[in-house]
Amino acid sequence: MKAGIHPENYRTVIFKDFSCDESWLGKSCAPSRETMKWDDGNDYPLIKLEISNKSHPFFTGKMKFVDTAGRIDKFNKKFAKFGKKESTPAEAPAAESE
Repeated sequence: MKAGIHPENYRTVIFKDFSCDESWLGKSCAPSRETMKWDDGNDYPLIKLEISNKSHPFFTGKMKFVDTAGRIDKFNKKFAKFGKKESTPAEAPAAESE
């Protein structure tokens, strides 16, 4: 291993996955402004996670469905003005008479 490239300030922290409300103790040197009380009564820095091996479908084997209906409606509302323009009667092709 190359000397002098690894941080020296590793400390015990709490990792919390907010998508499944799981927490565990680990070592990290990532900065954190928040702390949380662990089961042993001590306060440790808190590292917030959105996804981890406790909630990712690859590791759990279960799919977690996200509210896509709200996301689709938001997308359609945002880009509705870029939709197809409706043709006006003046632009419509004239019908041929017999």
